[in-house]
Amino acid sequence: MPDRLVEHIAGPGELVLRRWRRQDAAILSQAVADSLEHLRPWMPWVAQEPMSLEGRLELIDRWEREWLAGGDAVMGVLLGGSVAGGCGLHRRIGPGGLEIGYWTHPNFLREGIAVTAAGLLTDAAFAHPQISHVEIHHDKANEASAGIPRKLGFRFIRQVSDERQAPAELWIAYEWRLTRQEWNRQRPLVLP
Repeated sequence: MPDRLVEHIAGPGELVLRRWRRQDAAILSQAVADSLEHLRPWMPWVAQEPMSLEGRLELIDRWEREWLAGGDAVMGVLLGGSVAGGCGLHRRIGPGGLEIGYWTHPNFLREGIAVTAAGLLTDAAFAHPQISHVEIHHDKANEASAGIPRKLGFRFIRQVSDERQAPAELWIAYEWRLTRQEWNRQRPLVLP
């Protein structure tokens, strides 16, 4: 049995992080459509949008297969039933580590949604004993995204040259890291 990542997290109030399901295809499509102008400068996957409903269902099915095999957890951020964004834990940084990704619907910007979601995902990552560190990566130009790891106590570890993947990028990736020990020391100070 593969070591599967989290599939559902209850946050404060009505905030819920959960894996996308086939029945979410329409609301996910609408949330992405609502967010295109906000996301296009930073998210390479937006180049595939707009996606047909059939394409969205195939994508959700692929996420399901990958998760069942022990891969990434790609999740919706729901607040009171509305899509407030998306997030995930990704196994792309090597053994012992997980990378957190996130995006926020424009109707929910500057409400702490991404910080709260990233904090909940950090907790979920460290629930797995083999995970020693969590990272957040973003392009240098994406200053709003830099606020999330900073608020959660991640350490800036380096900047590296990167391929341009989205229109506003400077081709320089900023990488932030937090170890299990660092999180255990500060966790009560940053989570609601």
